[in-house]
Amino acid sequence: MTHPATAEALFGLSPLVVSLAIFVLTYAVIVTEKINRSVVALLGAGLMVFAGVLNQAEAFHGIDLNTISLLTGMMVIVAITQKSGVFQYVAIKAAKVVKADPWGLLVMLSLVTAVFSALLDNVTTVLLIAPVTLLITDALRIGPYPYLFSVIFASNIGGTATLIGDPPNIMIGSAAKLTFNDFLINVGPVAAVVMALTLIPIYFIWGRKLRAAPEDRALVMTFNERESITDARLLKQALFVIALVIAGFVFAHALGQEPGTIAMFGAALLLLLRVYDKKAEEQSHAIHHTFGEVEWITIFFFVGLFVVVAGIEKAGALELLAHKIVEWTGGNFTATAYTILWVSAVLSAVVDNIPFVATMIPVIQSMGNVFTPEQIDILWWALSLGACLGGNGTLVGASANLVVAGMAERAGQPVRFLPFMLMAFPLMLASIAVSSVYLWIRYL
Repeated sequence: MTHPATAEALFGLSPLVVSLAIFVLTYAVIVTEKINRSVVALLGAGLMVFAGVLNQAEAFHGIDLNTISLLTGMMVIVAITQKSGVFQYVAIKAAKVVKADPWGLLVMLSLVTAVFSALLDNVTTVLLIAPVTLLITDALRIGPYPYLFSVIFASNIGGTATLIGDPPNIMIGSAAKLTFNDFLINVGPVAAVVMALTLIPIYFIWGRKLRAAPEDRALVMTFNERESITDARLLKQALFVIALVIAGFVFAHALGQEPGTIAMFGAALLLLLRVYDKKAEEQSHAIHHTFGEVEWITIFFFVGLFVVVAGIEKAGALELLAHKIVEWTGGNFTATAYTILWVSAVLSAVVDNIPFVATMIPVIQSMGNVFTPEQIDILWWALSLGACLGGNGTLVGASANLVVAGMAERAGQPVRFLPFMLMAFPLMLASIAVSSVYLWIRYL
């Protein structure tokens, strides 16, 4: 099937074939980790344009600037905020609450991440929690990988629970006119169950083996968390801006603003508060240093990835799959719901879930003449659970995953694509199995 918008690509080949070849090649090279993922994604994006699958305008249109703005804005806010010492404060406090016990710390960081991801959004949460995780594991002289893995999973599970927790939910809520409370009531309960159950295999894989030397635990317990606050004025400024940004996220729909705009405005405001009383040269130095701490590798990886996915979307690959789902189910509602759940999960682990959800939204809306409004709502919950939880399957499945990976790489503790996937994909499938049972008991 060739998308009507494109007749042919390079050398007269089918755009569908060319785009899928570029897509598979791009992901294959990313998996090998022989070349930096941002370089690979940008090369893949360029090939989509030079091969004739997309033109430049279409490539730019495929980039989700709301996601890019949200990531960049929050990275700037976090880069400034961390200079106040607040993350060290949180790290020490968290360790002392669980008496510096490694497993207790993993559980606490996971639960905090899940709750914050539901109330804020998962990208913002990992931007705040990942530095804390790296700091406290370094202090206890234990490997950070199990903690980073758990934070990634918790961020996507928590983000599933609410309208603002994950970008797919924002898109679904906007298209279906669903509210914050609709998501909280319908997908919040299963998200809580999945979070609790996910900690069980993590305990048997890593938790029971986590050990910290008694002297390191004793040393951490002697730390005075208040002494870590090195700039009280900056802390007040940062907390003020973060509070405004959080309020903006919560009331974004009422304000008629997108999260990306809110994050970028918050970043600009905090930059102003940071430098307004400095001389011009000092301002330039401070801002240059702050921008240097943005995870540009992650940002440009997303830019390239959005264009690569836009190529297969325009060529008709995602649309073809969406129509196949309808054909496979033969109009059976239960089969349709489960197909949407499982296909969304598997694809969201491989392809960024945003374009897939964008493709599925009109497909589900078109089913209104086959299913009742109540049944259509259930299909929205299946799409939400599949797309959000499916993001845990690989490092490229969700924005939060890549943010954590980027921070870990800068800290010299890289999270590798293939080892992560081999552990994460089965756990993700288990969460979808739990979601299947939940949908059956509650709706089907």
